[in-house]
Amino acid sequence: MTTPEHQQNRFERRRAKIVAEVQANRRGEYRVPTWVYAAILGVIVVGWTLFVIFG
Repeated sequence: MTTPEHQQNRFERRRAKIVAEVQANRRGEYRVPTWVYAAILGVIVVGWTLFVIFG
C-alpha cells in the first residue's frame, strides 16, 4: 500500500532525476543508448554479409 507521502517522494525523486539528466545533456554529457550501437552494428554486419554473398 502506498501512501500519498510515499507517492510524492517518488514523484520528487523522479522529477529530480529527469532535471539532472536534462542539465547533463545541455552540458554535452549525453550518452548514446546501447540499442543504437547494436542497431548500427547489425546494419554493418548485414550489409557486409549481403556484399559478400551478392558482390
